[in-house]
Amino acid sequence: MVMRTAGLWPAHDHEAGQRPAVRKSKNAPMSRRKKGDKVDGWVVLDKPVGLGSTPAVARVRRLFGAQKAGHGGTLDPLASGVLPIALGEATKTVPFVMDGAKEYRFTLKFGEARSTEDAEGEVTAASDARPTDEAIRAALPAFWGEIEQTPPAFSALKIDGRRAYDLARAGEVVEMKPRRVRIDRLDLVARPDADHADFVVNCGKGTYIRSLGRDLALGLGTVGHLSALRRTACGPFREEAAISLPKLEALGHIPALFGALAPVATALDDIPALALTEAQADRLRHGQPVLLTRDAPPSGALLRAEHGDRLVALVRSDGAALQPVRVFNL
Repeated sequence: MVMRTAGLWPAHDHEAGQRPAVRKSKNAPMSRRKKGDKVDGWVVLDKPVGLGSTPAVARVRRLFGAQKAGHGGTLDPLASGVLPIALGEATKTVPFVMDGAKEYRFTLKFGEARSTEDAEGEVTAASDARPTDEAIRAALPAFWGEIEQTPPAFSALKIDGRRAYDLARAGEVVEMKPRRVRIDRLDLVARPDADHADFVVNCGKGTYIRSLGRDLALGLGTVGHLSALRRTACGPFREEAAISLPKLEALGHIPALFGALAPVATALDDIPALALTEAQADRLRHGQPVLLTRDAPPSGALLRAEHGDRLVALVRSDGAALQPVRVFNL
């Protein structure tokens, strides 16, 4: 989305011909230089089952030799799919990806409740009840919209400074507080057999699909756990653009790896773009506001400030000026 504002140059489509920025600092003393190269952009990794999110980030960071890295939302080791990995300046845009909508495919196995709400845990309850397709479809509307959900005890949430899964693994009783989450879509898409049902869900930030499966099974008069989970979208990133670790590692050399690196601004596609003059861009780079003499964006508006094809900053309008929120060194 591009916004044209009087007094500012026409905005440029940030994706058109923009290559991810990769530069090394030439002036910093060797003793102060960060380990690794200045690599900026997003890698949309198709994370395999069995690999944790943190080790996945570490492997991608090593491949690119990047100074810093992060990810746009944790995936459990038993889950596969879209894990957006931010390198360099892209780490400043991670919150926008984490706050974005998510899409998952999952398989719910009926008849066994497990301690982790997935196939990894111990069986804690069993039931011979198996719902019909009609019963499943009739139960789904109760999970649409804003709902109360209690996260799994085996989760990365912190309780008194400690991870819930560490407490649970130590055998301590973990009391998780319910919280509100948003479900935009929940559909039954296949029924391989009486014990299993496949679903697609679109949801908001903080939704635990393991908890959703547990609660759905209970609502159907039985128990269950997730036997498979795959994230197919995370914010603006979708599985069609994801690359597997073997393919990424097969590229081998840095120039070839650049082809798998999406621009930093990809994470900000739904934020309106605003074109700047060179002088205005310099002010923002130095953390200074840019005054607008006419047709200023409404107060509170968040905008993507660009000069030419380069992302300069995220700015917020106060009605008369653009105040820098995040400044990018690209």
